Amino acid sequence: MDHSGDKPGSIDQDEAIRFAKKYLEDVLSFFGLNTSVEASFDDEVIELKVPSTYLNGFLIGAHGETLRSLQFLVSSSLRTRGAPTSRVNIDVADYKAQRAERLLKKITVMLEEVKTGGEPKHLEPMNAADRRIVHQAVAGYPELTSQSEGEGRDRHIVISKAG
Repeated sequence: MDHSGDKPGSIDQDEAIRFAKKYLEDVLSFFGLNTSVEASFDDEVIELKVPSTYLNGFLIGAHGETLRSLQFLVSSSLRTRGAPTSRVNIDVADYKAQRAERLLKKITVMLEEVKTGGEPKHLEPMNAADRRIVHQAVAGYPELTSQSEGEGRDRHIVISKAG
């Protein structure tokens, strides 16, 4: 699927999803990994899932750095083709899903502490994806509020009672 001659804005959402899937599969093939990527669209984000292989650790990288780089590559390529959506989330062997589950367990304890104790909690700095998970968890507690503070790598969330 060559879109090199296309003008910006010329591919629709379904084409963007197919393109993202094929692009990631092509990148993986450069590493000798010929696998099928599962692609879906959820909440304005193209979701790409790579099954578990012998390259899991390599593809995830230290603290998910390689995953973020792969997302940047696919996202940038979609933007240059004028895709209606260029936000991409890539998960390898459910790494992010399991990480989110662990984060939610940890956060639930903190949410209960703020709910009952009232003292605000300042969480450790985290990336945007993890902050989004926390904000979504806090949204399930009408009596609590969350706010991102700080800049760059120091950006963190403060959870407190609403009002």
